[in-house]
Amino acid sequence: MTAYELFFYLIHLPVMVGWACLVFAPRTELTARVAHSGAIVLLLGLVYAGLLFTGVGLGQAAEGAGMASLPAVIALLSHPVGALTGWVHFILFDFFCGAWIARDAARLGLSHVWTVPVLILTLMFGPLGLAAHVLRRLATGAGLSLAGPELRPSPYRR
Repeated sequence: MTAYELFFYLIHLPVMVGWACLVFAPRTELTARVAHSGAIVLLLGLVYAGLLFTGVGLGQAAEGAGMASLPAVIALLSHPVGALTGWVHFILFDFFCGAWIARDAARLGLSHVWTVPVLILTLMFGPLGLAAHVLRRLATGAGLSLAGPELRPSPYRR
C-alpha cells in the first residue's frame, strides 16, 4: 500500500464516525459534539488546505493541471495529490450536507427512520441525497426554503 492509499483510507475515519453518529445516535450528546460541532469540518478543511498547498504551492500536480478548462481539471485529478484534494472536498461537503439534513429533519419533526435513507443517499451520492431531502420537505409541506425560521423574513419586521 502506498502512502497515498493509506492517506485515502485515513481521511475517511472522522467522517465515518460522524455519519455513524448521524444515523445511529441522532439526538445524543455524542452526535452534537462530533457531527454537529464543526470539528470534522475544521479537521478536514485543514487537510484540504494542506493538500491544496501541496498541489498548487509545491507543484505536486500533473502537467497542465488547473480549473480553467476540462482538460486542466482532468489533469488536476489525474495526480494522486489532486485526486485526494478532490476526494476530501467531496466527502467533506457530503458530510456537511448530511449533518444539515439531519438537523433540518429533526427541526421539522420528520421521522428519523425515514431520514436514514436520505442520509445514506447523501453519503453515497451527495447531491441526490440533498435533492431527496428537498423533495421530502416539499412532500411534507415544509416548502422549498432551506433557511430556518430565524432567517425567513417576517411580515411584521420592517
